[in-house]
Amino acid sequence: MNNKIIIINGPNINLLGEREQSQYGSITLDELKEKCLDKSKNLGLILEFAQSNIEGELVNIIQDARKKFDGIIINAAAFTHTSVAIRDALDIFKKPIIEIHMSNIYKREEFRKKSLISDVATGGIFGLGDDGYILAIISMQKLLKNENR
Repeated sequence: MNNKIIIINGPNINLLGEREQSQYGSITLDELKEKCLDKSKNLGLILEFAQSNIEGELVNIIQDARKKFDGIIINAAAFTHTSVAIRDALDIFKKPIIEIHMSNIYKREEFRKKSLISDVATGGIFGLGDDGYILAIISMQKLLKNENR
């Protein structure tokens, strides 16, 4: 079984626990990382966790992931709505990709309702807070075991 995955987080996710708790809850990025690492370990997955506020760094992480990882879970945050570069890097990945957002982008401001990455993602999870990350990890494990195809 393929079992190496990466969770990639975009801009301002480093401020979880401080920003807009009505949208994102009170969990910090470190707490979220530990929760994800624990779940991954329980499922037999090797997980790496990344976050950057810089678009080009995220593109580099995605490009490097092609050779190192079997799947990507990505919360591109604000870049979801603006970055053709991140979309194109994901399109080149050619392995399972799960798009995730803690808030429901389709119930927010009009500009947030358009995702540039949804059409290259295998699936998406929206509006379930930090639990969405756990659901994404479970779903990724099934994708890698060919249970969801």
